[in-house]
Amino acid sequence: MFSSGPDKRVELFTESVSFDKRLYPQDIRASIAHAQMLAAVGLLEQVECQLIQAALEKIQERIEQGRFEYKTELEDIHMHIETALIRRLDDIGRKLHTGRSRNDQVATDLRLWVRDSIDQLDQRLAELQRAFLYRCDLDCDAILPGYTHFQRAQPILAPHYWLCYCEKFERDRGRLADCRKRANVCSLGAAALAGTSLPIDRDDVAARLGFDSVAANSLDVSSDRDFVLEFAFTMALIATHLSTWAEEWILWSTTEFDFLKLPHDFCTGSSIMPQKINPDVLELTRGKSARVIGNLQTLLVLVKGLPLAYNRDLQEDKPAIFDSFDTVDACLELAAALVMGARLNRPSIEARLDRGFLDATTLMEFFIKRGVPQRSAHHSVGALVRKAMDRGVRLADLPLADFQELCPEIDERVYDVLGVDNAIKSFVSYGSTAPQEVARQVERWKQRIGEVRS
Repeated sequence: MFSSGPDKRVELFTESVSFDKRLYPQDIRASIAHAQMLAAVGLLEQVECQLIQAALEKIQERIEQGRFEYKTELEDIHMHIETALIRRLDDIGRKLHTGRSRNDQVATDLRLWVRDSIDQLDQRLAELQRAFLYRCDLDCDAILPGYTHFQRAQPILAPHYWLCYCEKFERDRGRLADCRKRANVCSLGAAALAGTSLPIDRDDVAARLGFDSVAANSLDVSSDRDFVLEFAFTMALIATHLSTWAEEWILWSTTEFDFLKLPHDFCTGSSIMPQKINPDVLELTRGKSARVIGNLQTLLVLVKGLPLAYNRDLQEDKPAIFDSFDTVDACLELAAALVMGARLNRPSIEARLDRGFLDATTLMEFFIKRGVPQRSAHHSVGALVRKAMDRGVRLADLPLADFQELCPEIDERVYDVLGVDNAIKSFVSYGSTAPQEVARQVERWKQRIGEVRS
């Protein structure tokens, strides 16, 4: 059909094997399933199917041993594997592409890769959750200042803080599971865009590859990258949660906060300042989230103007999604180990817990229990905080007369809710930082994801 071969510059411009070669396990797995289906419906002889499967397994072995040659003129991993197969089996190898196109082949391989990658990230997230859960026992009685607007607000138990991240990462795992359902649909057999006149059995292929169902519209298959975008979004949110955690721990490890001692094997020094212990892993975790978020935008822009069905533009989905996965996977791997290795600087934290009037809200609620309307109680406690600030004392240091001046019903029991220890004991609501509630939540998480031992 073509009067001449492609310009060498075009070969270099259009090749994708430099990045899609990582799909070789999925391509070979799907090709074996396709060959087995072709044999089952009579489009291949059983002996031909066996030869194809054995040859594909040998090709995979050569790839994994680093003895497989890549050539830009073969464009992608799919053509490399098929060409190697034909070189081994001649016409028998040429039969493998019966009833399929590179369009549905690529979509199938990518779905398999996304499914595998989701499973790996889910394991990483579970490991990170278990690391935070490990800290709950380690820091079971530690009290931290909780913040809003980056100002001290109320006291919280350290396990309450650790379980906060378990909750965030559990939502991420839920999103991965939802994404997996929509990715786990078999594209193979849709061919280029209209299906095929050959008597293939798409359900057979889906079953062999562990797909839940078969894509119902062949035209949709070629252009559908929703599952890639959904995976990219989920990874962007995971990266955002990791960035939030990293930012807090970077601050906590500063001299100004002095809340946290990071493991030195996760830090680096300065080339000029010998005293520096820099939280580079945390800083890079925070920084790498930008790449993952940017990759999501890249993918959204990539597909926003494409007509049906397949367009070569879709080749560009792989660098972005591969990079997001590699980045998030690496961040998660280090995060779990870092969480396990860090230690709270409890003396430093405890020495400053009486700063910021962390018990003010509990005092307000004490007023409310005595019949004072919330807005009035809020105003009264604000006045008491101002008195304490002017005198340079804690709320617990104010005389009883100051409380009774604002509410005559107040008696000496007011001191039972003042101070961070008393404030913590005053909480009772579900999901709060109440000691009994936190202990119950820790047990719930241990039952859900298991424990980690150092």
